[in-house]
Amino acid sequence: MMYIQHKRLLMRERILKLLTATEAASVTRAETSERLAFGDEYLDLNHLDRGVRRAGRMIAPMGRVLARKAVPESTWLKLTEHLAALTRATLN
Repeated sequence: MMYIQHKRLLMRERILKLLTATEAASVTRAETSERLAFGDEYLDLNHLDRGVRRAGRMIAPMGRVLARKAVPESTWLKLTEHLAALTRATLN
């Protein structure tokens, strides 16, 4: 169990390092204020292994959500490509 938690924390750290300071500030504001609309895409920073998620009736707490709408499209693509590479590396 500790190994899985450690892996999740490392994955989260790697993803967050891809954000610029401005984007990180934007994400921080979004974590405390925005609610996701039905169908909005997001990453659950505590469960990155689940990949891109879509908001439905129930979503992860906003404090651990990185909403697609909180970052520029180029950053979102960079994040999801990096996440896919991390996932592939973990599976091998």
